Amino acid sequence: MPAKLTRDSYFWTIALQTVVVNFFLGGFGPAQPLLRADQGTSLTIAGLHGTAMGIASIAAGLGNPWISHKFGRANAGWIGLIIFVSGLISLSFLKPVPLTILAAAVAGFGTSTVINSFVTSINSHYGAKAPLAIAQANGIASVGYVFGTFTIGSIAQKAPDFWRLGLLLILPLAFYLYFFRRERSNEPHVPTSEGPQGGKLSLAFWIAWIGFVATISTEFATAFWAAALVRDRTDATAAISTIAIMALGTGMGIGRFFGGRIMHKLSLDHQLLTILGLQFVGFFGIWFSHNLAISMVMLLLSGLGISMQFALTSLRLINHSDNRPDLAIGKSSFAAGIAIGGAPFLLGVLGDSFGISRAYLMVPVLILIAVAIVIAVPAHMSQEELDHLEG
Repeated sequence: MPAKLTRDSYFWTIALQTVVVNFFLGGFGPAQPLLRADQGTSLTIAGLHGTAMGIASIAAGLGNPWISHKFGRANAGWIGLIIFVSGLISLSFLKPVPLTILAAAVAGFGTSTVINSFVTSINSHYGAKAPLAIAQANGIASVGYVFGTFTIGSIAQKAPDFWRLGLLLILPLAFYLYFFRRERSNEPHVPTSEGPQGGKLSLAFWIAWIGFVATISTEFATAFWAAALVRDRTDATAAISTIAIMALGTGMGIGRFFGGRIMHKLSLDHQLLTILGLQFVGFFGIWFSHNLAISMVMLLLSGLGISMQFALTSLRLINHSDNRPDLAIGKSSFAAGIAIGGAPFLLGVLGDSFGISRAYLMVPVLILIAVAIVIAVPAHMSQEELDHLEG
């Protein structure tokens, strides 16, 4: 795929939208032990916040073809941002468990809507360069992920009673984007006469979809509970374990921004197999380590492995969608909802029963499933994409 990319104003606006929601994902995931301590709940109950986000992601996925058709892909991103901000503010001030679970669902719906719009918009804008563009925009978004993790971890050390307020530090960027970067067209969006994208998808698509579920499950299982695993294996404090997850986000950022450049001569599938292998090695490095420094290095390696999985598996779905990207990404959001809601919750249940270390062995199993599916159902590039590769 092409190795050079022009990052125009449109690219930066879309990328910065994802910075906003990734700040929440980076801060909220490792904050699970802090929220659990605040509310005095079990791992299972704490995992319901992830389940709520997963259900919301499913709802966002089901609505994606309609939202994109009715309002346009660009406007869908702004609608998602508004919904996300509403959920974020609610989560920062509400205390009872049922209300924080509901707030997590609202924030999750907004997050998924922003991400759905991001993938389809970048794919449409960049064409054959979409894999590189999505990976680099994700790399920029990782700045939000790392900053969110660092913010919550730092507050947990110095003022643990105020960690929720740290989530609000991303609001100025959200307001800046909405009021100063949003394009205001005098011509309203006119839905096409064909209606929302629909119809049946191929068996190859659904097999690839299972692979998408597996990869996103490993990402969110790691993001939500790696802090607990590091604490269990190294006896680090909850706050230190949370900060250690910055290594995961740093690896994700490096991989997303530079991975496409380094591996641009490899096909889509070979890029995905390479980073899955990195995650597999990184996982076992974390699992066997009892040293905090080694754990952080392995978290960095895991982050490199996770980095481009969303971009590459999303493009595999689009590749198998028979030119129906909105429908494909809607189905991917449904898959992400299952992964986000199911994987952290299942890991929490297994952690309550067998301990977090044993429970974490579900991650390499999911990685192997993803590898098998990439091999069984390869992506096929169009002639236009092949011409770009040869050029």
